[in-house]
Amino acid sequence: MSMYGVNCSIPKTLVKYLIEWYAIEAGKSEPKLKDTLLDIINTPISPELLPTDGKETVQKTENTVGPYEVIDFFIFNFRRKRFSRDKILYLAAIAFKELYPEEELLKYYNSFIKRDFQNQFKRNCIPDGPKVGTVSVSPRGDLRMPSDADSSNW
Repeated sequence: MSMYGVNCSIPKTLVKYLIEWYAIEAGKSEPKLKDTLLDIINTPISPELLPTDGKETVQKTENTVGPYEVIDFFIFNFRRKRFSRDKILYLAAIAFKELYPEEELLKYYNSFIKRDFQNQFKRNCIPDGPKVGTVSVSPRGDLRMPSDADSSNW
């Protein structure tokens, strides 16, 4: 399976919601499974690249890139809807008004755009994988973008 990207087009937030749904459904007859799955989704998503003491996560990716729910929102509206920066930020301000101030959303957006363009080279060499949903960043599917694309115009 190392040459097949099984989750290449599935947002982390969707995976989290699916696991939560399954934990609740399966938990009706298997409470230990429910507890285990809920423990997994309550653990911050992280590549675990830094050494840990085994008890706490040292590296939390969301501290660097921003909350996944916001990033997934940006990906959908930037890639799928092809909305402008101003429209995306306007919609984000409405969608996340109770959670994040507009200045924070702008910071997350700028970080998202910069990282999205800078990391295109990684997507250009990912293995084949399924397209799940309406947004795919596979170079063999929907996204045709050079590895050296510049984010300054965005």
